[in-house]
Amino acid sequence: MTKLVTIYGGAGFVGRYIARRMAKEGWRVRVAVRRPNESLHVKPYGAVGQVEPIFCNIRDDVSVRAAMQGADAVVNCVGVLTQRGRNSFAAVQAEGAERVARIASEEGIGRLVHISAIGADAQAASEYARTKALGEEGVLKAFPKAVILRPSVMFGSEDDFFNRFANMAAKTPFVLPIVGGETKFQPVYVDDVARAAVKGTLEDIEPGIYELGGPDVATLRELMQEMLHEIRRKRLLVNLPFWVGHIMGAMFGLAQVATGGLFHNSVLTRDQVRNLRVDNIVSDDAKTFADLDITPTNMGAVLPDYLWIYRPTGQFEAIRESAKGLRSH
Repeated sequence: MTKLVTIYGGAGFVGRYIARRMAKEGWRVRVAVRRPNESLHVKPYGAVGQVEPIFCNIRDDVSVRAAMQGADAVVNCVGVLTQRGRNSFAAVQAEGAERVARIASEEGIGRLVHISAIGADAQAASEYARTKALGEEGVLKAFPKAVILRPSVMFGSEDDFFNRFANMAAKTPFVLPIVGGETKFQPVYVDDVARAAVKGTLEDIEPGIYELGGPDVATLRELMQEMLHEIRRKRLLVNLPFWVGHIMGAMFGLAQVATGGLFHNSVLTRDQVRNLRVDNIVSDDAKTFADLDITPTNMGAVLPDYLWIYRPTGQFEAIRESAKGLRSH
């Protein structure tokens, strides 16, 4: 009988890549999301009926348990970058993660893979990082044989990192402001994280925490310079002091409160500024891609495939550049 995997958050950025790979492995894939009708893009990942989005609220025991019925393995990809309404960091990344692991243990699930993040630290100044650590603690307490993956910032065609800054650069002339320009990152291709999650689901790998970073370590300023090169735009990179970032985050936060949530602050929060003070790279003593026998993908092999839309003439920019070399006769 074909095996079944439940992927919580399986229609999101990393979840959809995991769902696609699990379908290719021949598994039935149950994609547990809050809005199934907005997640129909996952259905073509497999044969008819192989990949199905279903409703699930990770804040509710009954909902989580129902989505897990009959599953052989579980992957939890649910996380939030900013808080909104009841979907707080604590409710989703700490309590929600523990809930999935606890119910998986109660239901006798064979494998559990949990997606966390580099920088997870119970003592961190950032609430995002603290709740990621609390979530890991809850997962390991309930399901000691879980595989926990901590990726650095992920890139790919649907990312909210390079796409966000490229969009800002395309719409804002002359200057591109950033906060934490000297903070180091180790961007990782989202499909490499999906490969690691699939290995954790299919293979008998050692349980525990794996930190996943790409082959390139660079400061935020250097990453923005690489992005600007890819989109063929010249902008002055202005590295704002952290105190300015805190003021901006506070103002955007007040705007969200004042509008009753009609304006959702996805620009910059004070918690993100706190997080930007800490390097986002793989620890020296961590288990990594090497322990999973995976070679991570270089940024240069992927960024041109989706950042071209932000170039001045889009897909025609390469033609224009080549035409400059032609001699007139």
